[in-house]
Amino acid sequence: MSSNQLIADAFARCSQFNILVVGDVMIDAYMWGKVERISPEAPVPIISIKSHEERLGGAANVGLNVKAMGANPVMCAVIGSDEKGDQLCRLLEQNGMTADGIIRSDKRKTTVKTRVISSNQHLLRIDDEQTAPLTENIEKQFISHIDSLFGKYKFDAVIFEDYDKGNITPAVIEHVVDQAKKHNIPTLVDPKKRNFTNYKGVTLFKPNFKEICEGLKISLAKGDFDALNAAAQQLKTMLGAGYVMVTLSELGVFITDGDSYSRTPAEVRDIADVSGAGDTVISVAACCMAAGLPPVLTAQIANIAGGLVCEKVGVVPIDKEALLADVVEKLA
Repeated sequence: MSSNQLIADAFARCSQFNILVVGDVMIDAYMWGKVERISPEAPVPIISIKSHEERLGGAANVGLNVKAMGANPVMCAVIGSDEKGDQLCRLLEQNGMTADGIIRSDKRKTTVKTRVISSNQHLLRIDDEQTAPLTENIEKQFISHIDSLFGKYKFDAVIFEDYDKGNITPAVIEHVVDQAKKHNIPTLVDPKKRNFTNYKGVTLFKPNFKEICEGLKISLAKGDFDALNAAAQQLKTMLGAGYVMVTLSELGVFITDGDSYSRTPAEVRDIADVSGAGDTVISVAACCMAAGLPPVLTAQIANIAGGLVCEKVGVVPIDKEALLADVVEKLA
């Protein structure tokens, strides 16, 4: 089978996959308007709001990307028993996604990130959130709920989508990784700072360049790939991970198995907005790994996917057909 046939077959089989997404779901709210003058009260622009929009964000945007690839995402998170939590559940339903994995708690707050945009320019972001880790009681409830999901669904991959909002704790990580190993399914991580060194035994660990430097408390030159490989090997050993994949923005994607590394350069594109690109990369990588594609090819496809969504304004999911066409063209 040629590489193009292999990729096309993997994309076609995505419709058979159930992918568990554990992490910090949130609402991405947008306020679109026009700036015509500066405030007399302070040197800030006055924006006249023309429209509002609320979308699924954070880990839920990973779910949207998984669904856009044709797979079935099962979101697993704790959100608030509040009005925004109601809205988040409605958005899941409107996007054809199950709320089976969602737990509501009056001890938590549903995260909302509001972006203020004028003429495609991102002026301001307002975060309304609670970031404390889950309490012990809620954590136990969450872990038990995850177990019930493994009993209900045959999962083909697990994604940890960590935004440091408290849903993912060391106990949750350990339990989910153990469950995934029992079922022989890959685990992929999009990490943040708080739990960076807690993801022991995962299949693919995907920090960005800033996160690997901060997580290991080291300073690296961005184009020094031998030094990056040494750092990634250190991280792989520390975590016992199968692969470390580092997203490098304009320099593309780096992946290592601990022995050798590969770097896929970024494509030259008209970048409109980098918001959500990391969500797309981990989603596409999970679908590729669920389909059994080799890690380097997985990284190449995920790299192209991340570039494609950067051409759009705002946080938007990948277009599967456009991605397949781009991948076949670029990797042929």
